[in-house]
Amino acid sequence: MRLWKGNGTAVTYFILLGLTNRTDLKGLLFGSFLLIYTMTLMGNLGMMALIHADPHLHTPMYFFLSTLSFIDICYSSVVTPRLLHGHRAISFRACIAQMYFFFFFGSTEFFLLATMAYDRYLAICHPLRYPVLMNGRACARLALASWVSGFLTPFLPTAFISQLPFCGTNRINHFFCDTGPLLRLSTGDTHVADILVFLVSVVVVLSSFLLTLTSYTLIVSAICRIPSATGRHKAFATCASHLTVVIIFYGTVIFMYIRPGSGRASNMDKVVSVFYAIIIPLLNPVIYTLRNRDKVDVPTGPSNLHLLH
Repeated sequence: MRLWKGNGTAVTYFILLGLTNRTDLKGLLFGSFLLIYTMTLMGNLGMMALIHADPHLHTPMYFFLSTLSFIDICYSSVVTPRLLHGHRAISFRACIAQMYFFFFFGSTEFFLLATMAYDRYLAICHPLRYPVLMNGRACARLALASWVSGFLTPFLPTAFISQLPFCGTNRINHFFCDTGPLLRLSTGDTHVADILVFLVSVVVVLSSFLLTLTSYTLIVSAICRIPSATGRHKAFATCASHLTVVIIFYGTVIFMYIRPGSGRASNMDKVVSVFYAIIIPLLNPVIYTLRNRDKVDVPTGPSNLHLLH
């Protein structure tokens, strides 16, 4: 039993209300999410196995792509198995843990996407120096930096929310322990927590977005200087799939956490949450499989433009 001074007994568990109360849709939703989760595991594990098995894919771009696949598996596994299990009751500690790990893997993916944009910038704008600048040690350090940054990012908001009093209703209007719906249940002053969650979200999204935007601005500038249409197409093809993932992932997360009035857990918010928490981890291997036709890094920098004529 958890107690709060002056506030009586605090809730020890929460009830996740899920996506809908309609019993006629439960079978359809279960089958759909089970299929999506199975395909997510198979697609990302298959991509990791293929990259590991094929020596031609032992390049920085595919190293980061393999890391992204692993993050997507973890990211989806934080939410989907409990959703499939059907148990709506979740203990206070498990709820806080789910919230932490969800934002841990989500933040790590943001930083990794920015790292992948930087990798494409070096490959296209500095092709002659690329093997030296993006060697194995550099790749490992950049990947580790993404993991460490993602691991540390949720600490302060999670610790702050875990200390808030929850002495009223325990029914969370969501299918997982998200910050907004959880804060709405607190019987204490959540103003500081709301600001903290918003600021951390802004810092993570905008910092990684600015790095990605800067990289692609320089990439587009270099591509525009390629005289042949074939050369421009080859150069753009090396980063088109990554850019597609960036647009989808950033768009949905900005809608959920940075727009005004975020955290209200409306039906639209739940649908968007399904998209970025469950569907996007499935789409990533599909997008890269369909669009990555080149199996090696294409030298497309200004100093080597003649190779693309």
